[in-house]
Amino acid sequence: MDDWVMEQGTVGEALARQGVSRRSLLKYGSYLATLMALPPTAGRAIAQSLAGAKRQSVIWLSFQECTGCIESLTRSFSPSVEEMIFNLISLDYQETLQAAAGEAAEKARLDAMAANKGKYVVVVDGSVSTRDGGIYSCAAGKTNLEVLKETAKDALAILSVGTCSSFGGIPHAHPNPTGAVPVSDIVTDKPVINVSGCPPVPEVIAGTVAYLVTFGKLPPLDRLGRPKPFFGDSIHDRCYRRPFYDKGLFAKSFDDEGARNGWCLYECGCKGPVTYNACATTKWNGGTSFPIQSGHGCLGCSEPNFWDMGGFYKTLPQPTHHHGRDIGAAAAVGAIAGAGTAVLARQRRQKAIEEEGKTK
Repeated sequence: MDDWVMEQGTVGEALARQGVSRRSLLKYGSYLATLMALPPTAGRAIAQSLAGAKRQSVIWLSFQECTGCIESLTRSFSPSVEEMIFNLISLDYQETLQAAAGEAAEKARLDAMAANKGKYVVVVDGSVSTRDGGIYSCAAGKTNLEVLKETAKDALAILSVGTCSSFGGIPHAHPNPTGAVPVSDIVTDKPVINVSGCPPVPEVIAGTVAYLVTFGKLPPLDRLGRPKPFFGDSIHDRCYRRPFYDKGLFAKSFDDEGARNGWCLYECGCKGPVTYNACATTKWNGGTSFPIQSGHGCLGCSEPNFWDMGGFYKTLPQPTHHHGRDIGAAAAVGAIAGAGTAVLARQRRQKAIEEEGKTK
């Protein structure tokens, strides 16, 4: 992998070679602790653990995907966790980034598997074609299905990066001509972590890898196999427009007065109430913004089957209450409470308007 593969050693040694001081590592540890919703005291422990940890061998496989996930990860803003991820791992195979090609590229993958048997982590972006034996997506004379089974056999864990590898994504959308399935449908004897999103937030990818390297185990996962530190709250729970939702103030279109005033985009089709991700807190482009802040509703891209949910601009059946942590519960139970809140808010607003008219 040329420049992407650094000599083996500890993370501390790799950082020192790049001029990263102990103070910077402590700050980085504190940042990771905050990012993963850990106590502030965990920052020092993370820094110490990272300094002595061996760099994790990673084999990154790309299947039916658009390269958006690796593009997201490489959009670095210095100093950032995206940049530092390459100090935490030894990226031994990645088709988009590696200089090697053909037989040399495949040899790099096989050599990494042999040298780190039982210890390497497989990162996968893209869904897996299964129809007709998986012939609709192949590389190096092998189907993605064959390569996944071969590479996952002696892996420590699998990290499904992006909604395509986590849940099937766009290739899985109706009518699914290639028989696309998520990685977890194929790999059933290894731990699989789903870092969904189309694409995922860079810090979420990096933070998950950092957790693996730091603690040597999987982070706590939700019912869909996603890291709870990043997928524990809905977009709605953390959205800065939430106060407008609670007041019953909704934009009706993207160019009306409500939209110009920054009101809630629920009635414009925002899927934030039923979508779990860190977009509203971690944001994108170095913490600059996220879709709702840019004036567009959430598409729900980190959820299963988001492409086939009936339209990006179709309003959810009923408002959902923010206390619903499970997607199904939020849609069923929370809808009643949320709807009541919105109705009462509208009634209060209408009454205030009527009273104001009487005083004029």
